Amino acid sequence: MKKSLFIIILLSVVGYMSAQDIQLVPPNRTGGKPLMDALNARQTHRNFEKKNLPPQILSDMLWAAYGFNREDKRTVPSSQNKQEVDVYVMFSTGIYFYDAKDNKLVLKEKGDFRAALGQPNISNNASLSLIYVINLDKNKRDAGLIDTGFSVQNVYLYCASAGLGAVARGSFTRPDLHNAMKLTDQQEIALVQAIGYVK
Repeated sequence: MKKSLFIIILLSVVGYMSAQDIQLVPPNRTGGKPLMDALNARQTHRNFEKKNLPPQILSDMLWAAYGFNREDKRTVPSSQNKQEVDVYVMFSTGIYFYDAKDNKLVLKEKGDFRAALGQPNISNNASLSLIYVINLDKNKRDAGLIDTGFSVQNVYLYCASAGLGAVARGSFTRPDLHNAMKLTDQQEIALVQAIGYVK
């Protein structure tokens, strides 16, 4: 039984690292550390092990970042509920859009684009990096920056609860990353956030 479960989990991990689109497992919306414990443990980490996140942790972390906890409302607030921020995930194998409604990652660009994130000592060792993109056709830049902050903090708290490390950075190669993602002139990258197991 344990061996079969291990094989299923292993195949899921391999699948999410190589598939075109990645169907996420349903997020677990309960459990974790009490809020005050997570706040007490919250800190920035820059040294990561080269290790993939299990499918459940990946799904839970993305839901914490920007999932839906009600029919049309997110786990984070947004100005006038315009939901102008999109979350992308960069693995070593490609860049994916987080489709929270369908609970999946949609492949946008295949390949290794981590050089555009800068700071390879962080980006190349992290399990993944989240990229927060503001849609300027939905709301103003200032609102998008504020709303990005809510998601970033949710991820920090989730990581503190799940025994992961995270670091949010504004020091990335903005034009290179924008071009790698093939974003429009109405999309602006606000921040990137590396996630992984702490060394």
